[in-house]
Amino acid sequence: MRKMLGAALMLLWVLVPAPARTGTDSCVTCPSVIEGKLAEPAKVFDQDIHRQARLACADCHGGDSHDESMNAMSPAKGFRGVPKKTQVPEFCAGCHSNVTFMHNFNPKARADQYSQYLTSVHGKRLRLGDTKVATCVDCHGVHNMLPASDTRSPVNVANVATTCARCHADAAYMKDYKIPTDQLAHYQKSVHAKILAQGDTSAPTCTTCHGNHGATPPGVSSVANVCGTCHVFFAQLFEKSPHQNAFAKMGLPSCVQCHSNHEIVTPSDAWVGLGPSALCVTCHTPGDPGYQSAQAIAQDISQLNLVITRAETILDTAERKGMEVSSAKLELTSAHEALVKARVNVHTFRDSEVKKVAEPGLEIARRANQAGIAALAELNVRREGLAFSLITILVVIGGLYLKIRQIEAGPPN
Repeated sequence: MRKMLGAALMLLWVLVPAPARTGTDSCVTCPSVIEGKLAEPAKVFDQDIHRQARLACADCHGGDSHDESMNAMSPAKGFRGVPKKTQVPEFCAGCHSNVTFMHNFNPKARADQYSQYLTSVHGKRLRLGDTKVATCVDCHGVHNMLPASDTRSPVNVANVATTCARCHADAAYMKDYKIPTDQLAHYQKSVHAKILAQGDTSAPTCTTCHGNHGATPPGVSSVANVCGTCHVFFAQLFEKSPHQNAFAKMGLPSCVQCHSNHEIVTPSDAWVGLGPSALCVTCHTPGDPGYQSAQAIAQDISQLNLVITRAETILDTAERKGMEVSSAKLELTSAHEALVKARVNVHTFRDSEVKKVAEPGLEIARRANQAGIAALAELNVRREGLAFSLITILVVIGGLYLKIRQIEAGPPN
């Protein structure tokens, strides 16, 4: 029994974080840091996630926080001071790559950030001595690190784009890398950014596609895989399309060809077909199979959309006039679903696949349109019947009135 109790106490000692430090913390109380630039870390550290985990300055920087003399920062007492930028990832990894240590604070905490960082463009360039690339503190902060769930954190999903843009949108800072610096401006116009701004934190941002610690641009062959992590069904349709192999042979990134990469706007029916906004004609020319297929797809979608719109208009008109058309309006929702499926099936780039769902929807929309026409026709019949009834009633009333006057006048002399 004593052995079991001892084992339980040992387990608790390992899993439970160390108690808060007591006594004087010379990093905060030392007169030389109370004022000026040296005081800033102590001022902001109170809200830091490390502070909330009951860690102190000495846990990262070493030294003796209880010693108020300059000996507190003696190398003999383990003082490490401020690491060089090239040392920062390894410095942070001293704790964050230690699974046992990190699980004392959070059993679900990841401990692979450093190994991922080494595979990233940032990590590779840093190892070559490029100190302009991002390290842990460039994204997370230094002494005021907040959890990613905190909306004030620079790595909160709502702030990631602007955090990345601190470097990537600075043309002067990025000039040596020969890459665009307009990503943020394009992203802010995208449907992804608009959805994120509405509070939907599942919307993609920079790290969703590029990764966070293992940040790397998606390669040509992996763009569809990146998009397909969210748009699974679209990716499956595209894999079976003729464009899959054609794009691969030409070395073209798949989804990006039509949707762009950062400025991903809401798709339009006008993208398909032969009009001025059509994307198909940027590759296909009159007479080739792709051109003909694009024309047929555009006609199928356009016709279905047109008939649905007509049906909606006539049913709304009939409903406003007091006619019962709820069943027809309910049935019309199936036509809307067919239109959505037809638009999705565009990613097969086969007219037969689009027509397969468009034609049943077209039949439903036509029935709904006929129901609206019938309702308005019935309304006209009712109006004519009402008019005839009113005239008849007025004639009867007039006749009665004359008869009453005749009775009241008495028999003729």
